[in-house]
Amino acid sequence: MYADAPNRTTEAPSGVSYAYRRCGPSASPPLLLLQHYRGTLDSWDPALVDALAAEREVIAFDNAGVAASTGQAPRTVRDLAVDTLAFTAALGLRRVDVLGYSMGGFTAQELALLRPSAVRRVVLAATAPRGAPDVHGYRDDVLAHAGFDRLDVQDYLYAFFNHTKTSQRSGLGFLGRCMEREHDRDAPVTAAGRDAQYEAVTEWGVPDHAALRRLAGIRHPVLVAGGDHDLVVPPRASHLLGGLLPDARVRIYPDSGHGFLFQYHRRFAEDVLAFLA
Repeated sequence: MYADAPNRTTEAPSGVSYAYRRCGPSASPPLLLLQHYRGTLDSWDPALVDALAAEREVIAFDNAGVAASTGQAPRTVRDLAVDTLAFTAALGLRRVDVLGYSMGGFTAQELALLRPSAVRRVVLAATAPRGAPDVHGYRDDVLAHAGFDRLDVQDYLYAFFNHTKTSQRSGLGFLGRCMEREHDRDAPVTAAGRDAQYEAVTEWGVPDHAALRRLAGIRHPVLVAGGDHDLVVPPRASHLLGGLLPDARVRIYPDSGHGFLFQYHRRFAEDVLAFLA
């Protein structure tokens, strides 16, 4: 169970010590989870990870300079991808499947372009391609709920879930599951780590129509997924990805926001496992 998975560390030749957790049956390739802006090991929904780990080995980690990992936090998405490769090399992983969520989806795309042989299949959740319209930084109302040192329940519910009773109830359930782990919780993201990540997010979103052509280089099978009322990344970005990637399929989940994968954790896990199989 992800809520009980021990915190582990592995050290890269650079001296960076990466914090990670792994669970599920040993399998090759494992499924690597890439986290959203400000996310830590404790930001993944245990119910989602457990559902994925029923069939696949799942590995979650903190990039350098984030939470319990040491080093300096990358300030560009390319550096996030390079840092991710350093982590997989430290674990001796030659090839992985990747589930990139939000900012992690940026990293997943860059990873597939930078080292195609290191990736088998890609899941892009609530994310956007480089240079896409309307993703140059987060909306003011989203930043008002994501830019503080300490976030409360209402901040999460506003930014991650649709503003309906059904979606908000699902959000409360997700937050409750994330608090199930009482011991050995991950460290919070520092202000320096948070600022570095936002630089990476903002630079990725600079409008650049030519950058969209880079997607033609991702020949891997890709599952693109998102919520139909995402305030953080416009849902049309999912359709843009689906149209420009050579081998992609798109799933949009109703009455859900940026945290659709937590609201629909069972259905999303089924879709991901079917795709990976």
